[in-house]
Amino acid sequence: METTARDFNQNASRILAAAERGERITVTKNGRPVAILSPVAEDPVPDHPTDPMGDDDDIPVFRSGSRIDWSEGRGSYLEGFGV
Repeated sequence: METTARDFNQNASRILAAAERGERITVTKNGRPVAILSPVAEDPVPDHPTDPMGDDDDIPVFRSGSRIDWSEGRGSYLEGFGV
């Protein structure tokens, strides 16, 4: 559903009822979207997701094909990293 800012101002209760029924409403001003009104989910989405990569199965694994020999220590490998 899409509505103008003016229509939202004049019919807020009707538009909020639509959101309560599960509709997402885009509010426009001068023809451009300025807000999205959506129903509240039972499990609220945090402002900053704690798991941006998704499930563990979706995490990419990078392999170089050769193993690094750490027997000499890590000194030269960590140069430039503030160590």
